[in-house]
Amino acid sequence: MKILVVDDEQLARARVIRMLTTLGYKDILEATNADEAIEIVRENELDLVLLDINMPGVSGIELGHELKYLKNNIAIIFQTAYEEHALEAFEIGALGYLVKPFSIDQLSTTLSRVVKQKESDSSYKLMSKNGEHYYLLKPEDIFYVKADLTEVMLRTSSGFSYSSQKISDLENKLKNYGFIRIHRSYLINPDKIKEMITIEQSKLRFSFNGISDTIESSKDGAKEFRNLFSN
Repeated sequence: MKILVVDDEQLARARVIRMLTTLGYKDILEATNADEAIEIVRENELDLVLLDINMPGVSGIELGHELKYLKNNIAIIFQTAYEEHALEAFEIGALGYLVKPFSIDQLSTTLSRVVKQKESDSSYKLMSKNGEHYYLLKPEDIFYVKADLTEVMLRTSSGFSYSSQKISDLENKLKNYGFIRIHRSYLINPDKIKEMITIEQSKLRFSFNGISDTIESSKDGAKEFRNLFSN
């Protein structure tokens, strides 16, 4: 497991890294602030971030939103000297919350829970963003996904929000929840479909229960969709 430790205090970082090393974790990176953490997350495939909440400038809570937006599948454990941020932390989708000074046994227990939850897709949620607002979406909340330049747009009953992931990456994850690629630019949730009509070149136009949007498949996407439900 590849881990990033984010804390502006050098002694605090060193203590956490010593405990992680004692527990057998060797692939550990460190950051002193939000900018360093964001750069490391962008450039590395990380499994976990141990993130201090009380840092100067950008707080750990704000940074947690941004990290989940950049890499939705990254696990976060918050660490802080205070307990009052616990609700905010878990609303972001944090898998742990450690109050300083925590023991190596407390860290080990929290890490074990993270490993178990990461192995289970049932806890999967997708961080998205619209302006300054962040959303934690369950797959069943999403009607369809649309590629939009370097991002994707996620359509829910509340409107659109954005994720920095590529549509091909989301396709691999959301296929476990039944999503189907009907076009190079679209993934669709079949549980949300109201009706389909055939249009030119045997393409399909989809409408949905609860929203007025319609989207159209490609010719190949329509063929693959029909094949999936032909038996």
